[in-house]
Amino acid sequence: MTPNQAPEPLWTPDDCSQAESAIARFQAFACRRHELDLHLDRQDYAELWRWSVAEPADFWAAVWDFFELGERGPGPVIDAVPMPGTGWFHGTTVNLAEAVLAAGEPQDVAVVGVCECGAGDTLTRAALREQVASVAEGLRNLGIGSGDRVVGYLPNTPEAVVAFLAVASVGALWSAVGQDYAPRAVVDRFAQLEPVLLFACDGYHWNGATVDRSADVRTVRELLPTLRHTVLVPHLCEAATGEAEPGTLPWSTLVETDGSAHVAERLPFDHPLWVLFSSGTTGLPKGLVHGHGGILVEAVKQLGLHVDVRPGDRFFWYTSPSWMMWNFQLLALLRGAGILTYDGSPLWPDARAMWAFVAQHGVTMFGLSPGLLVATEAADIHPGKEYELSTLRWMGSTGSPLSPHSHRWAAAEVGEIPLVSLTGGTDVCSAFAGGAPTLPIWPGELSARSLGVALDAWDEAGRSVRGQVGEMVITAPLPSMPLYLWNDTSGERYRKAYFATYPGVWRHGDWITITDRDSLIVHGRSDSTLNRGGIRMGSADIYAALERIPEVLESLVIGAEQPDGGYWMPLFVVLADGAHLDDDLRARIRGVIREHASPRHVPDEIRVVRGVPHTRTGKKLEVPVKRILQGADPAVVANPEAVDDPSLLAEYVALAAAHRGTT
Repeated sequence: MTPNQAPEPLWTPDDCSQAESAIARFQAFACRRHELDLHLDRQDYAELWRWSVAEPADFWAAVWDFFELGERGPGPVIDAVPMPGTGWFHGTTVNLAEAVLAAGEPQDVAVVGVCECGAGDTLTRAALREQVASVAEGLRNLGIGSGDRVVGYLPNTPEAVVAFLAVASVGALWSAVGQDYAPRAVVDRFAQLEPVLLFACDGYHWNGATVDRSADVRTVRELLPTLRHTVLVPHLCEAATGEAEPGTLPWSTLVETDGSAHVAERLPFDHPLWVLFSSGTTGLPKGLVHGHGGILVEAVKQLGLHVDVRPGDRFFWYTSPSWMMWNFQLLALLRGAGILTYDGSPLWPDARAMWAFVAQHGVTMFGLSPGLLVATEAADIHPGKEYELSTLRWMGSTGSPLSPHSHRWAAAEVGEIPLVSLTGGTDVCSAFAGGAPTLPIWPGELSARSLGVALDAWDEAGRSVRGQVGEMVITAPLPSMPLYLWNDTSGERYRKAYFATYPGVWRHGDWITITDRDSLIVHGRSDSTLNRGGIRMGSADIYAALERIPEVLESLVIGAEQPDGGYWMPLFVVLADGAHLDDDLRARIRGVIREHASPRHVPDEIRVVRGVPHTRTGKKLEVPVKRILQGADPAVVANPEAVDDPSLLAEYVALAAAHRGTT
């Protein structure tokens, strides 16, 4: 089936759910204000999108006013400065933490924290406000204020949420990583910021065990000479009384501070909020700086209109403070929802863990990765039959492309619940494209470009294309684009990262197809494209085809240009226990790729490997492995501290050497 041959939708909204959605009310609001003639159907969503990108000042002002974000300043909503450097909401003052804490009623559940061991803690809105105010006042007492950098080496717990909101409340910058990161990887990020305060935990839970990080915290402290204070957050043991060791403060010292008089600091719209780091597989990770105001308006638009988060929802995305989805989940608090934090493995004791968690806690909105769906299917688990999921009304998927097969499997095995695939990233801490409660969902596709996002698919000459693979570009600014990259005073790294290919236009680095339905298909990273004989294909298409082979647990396909002008395209597979790569399995693998992906992109050879290396946020290391296969020094192209299992790289180095010995 070609991208322009419409498959049957997996899910179609009914009239009632459309009419009750926030996007329907927003559309009516915009129509009244700007005399638009739009109705709740697929065609009119496209018209609403076109208006949102053609009239950005009107659209973003409407978002601000619809969500009642407060008084807007006297300046323009958007200025005429081209990307990067476009200014937004001039003269408007905001504080993201203040907006988050203003939502909801005092007795509403705000944060539910759970870990593998079964322990948990629940904060109401009143308790969250009280703790944030106390910690913020404690920070002020320590001399922490506007522009200071505060970092967190923490698992996914309510304390991490409180710490971030307190830091934002006083105008300081926040940055965090999870405790699965080794000290060197932590310091590679945090040392760039010259932080003055560190929040650190004693450890985390994983695969049924506790992982003590006390020694690693001491190492991180020693390698960050700018630190003036360290706050130790207990998690594996009871809170200590007094200082745990010289130069540190217990969490209780801040939480017990009198914060009754605390008031969040009002800040310029573009005041820096946090620094989110790229995966950093080569060189030092780059730090992306976002602003309070840009994140605020983007979050209410994406979570309020596209995801349709509502007061009283229980919003859970399996994530870690290392990944922007942690920040994204936290922002659901803006909509009056409660969020759930989970410290542990999503597959312990088995692939039922997250489905049981959703059922136990009455989760209404569940974010996952395609990998969890694959693992659930492989384990022959049937969530809709095995668990009471009646509260669940929405699911989201991101991190890698969602295959049509997994999409269909979820529809059959989880139930008639919309599963929305999203694409975006750390770069904007949101989604460029995904879904809307008024749109159908097609297998393996993203239903639409997000409102306000001038997204297109371009060929190499910068021409817009439809129904064929093109580079994903953003042709107009967004308020949540980075203010700048950390330590990039000239802006050169920023321009090189996003604007070098098409001057003045953001190139994201993904191959996509925009169909004639205005839906999107994501094919994978354009810098790891399979380009055989001039025919380009994304690696995600190969991976999707291989999901039909139960013996293949995971795969990695690489297209490596060779010095002699040749092209080597190996496929690496991780096999299930008891499976063997014999002639029959090789033939089935090649056959399924030929039939369901492309006969031009059948691999040159298939090799069994112990594992596929990933970034610590779960993305396959396609480009670094490609560079290794081309003979590059692995120490140069792949930072071991940013890889989930660095020992796996040695196998690819050996395979590259063996290949060069035969060519």
